[in-house]
Amino acid sequence: MATILEKRAETLAYPQRWKMTREQYHRLGELGFFGDQRVELIEGEVYMTTMGPEHGFTVNRFIHSLVPQFTSEQYHARVQTPLTIGESEPQPDLAVVEGKLEDYRTQHPTTALLVIEISDTTLQFDRTHKASLYASAGIPEYWIVNLAERVLEVYREPAPMDDAPFRAGYKLSRRTTQDETISPLFDPELKIPVKELFG
Repeated sequence: MATILEKRAETLAYPQRWKMTREQYHRLGELGFFGDQRVELIEGEVYMTTMGPEHGFTVNRFIHSLVPQFTSEQYHARVQTPLTIGESEPQPDLAVVEGKLEDYRTQHPTTALLVIEISDTTLQFDRTHKASLYASAGIPEYWIVNLAERVLEVYREPAPMDDAPFRAGYKLSRRTTQDETISPLFDPELKIPVKELFG
């Protein structure tokens, strides 16, 4: 059986991670610490990601095709801007939130009606950590535009899940092919051809 000193030495053999608060994260951003790098704060840890050409193309396609459809008197779409979820500030590729643009002049939304992530190199992270984080905020619907397999992954019904990273997940999931249409839960009258999400 290991002694207390041996256990302590074993712990010290690994670098200790430093978790920051949202206030510290904002301060570093104000000081220009992250430069032009796209960063997200996930439960006190900073994640830096790159954006390939197809990811960038798809984001711009969203701006031209989805943002107008996801805008009304009751809700609007935000592209690559933060959501505040506890000590996390993810920046989903698209989030549909309640209210008008002016409602979020002084603070970020804390939830959304729908979140969409465009995913290639971060697919596993988006399926696990991001899905759990969004479910923990009660976001009713989460879509992953899976560029690698050219399918749309649809997640619905957030619920507590003890084995998930943020102790929440989605009970329902399905894969939707490009010859189908999808209707978001917040407006079932909308009929969006899945192929429009890929270009």
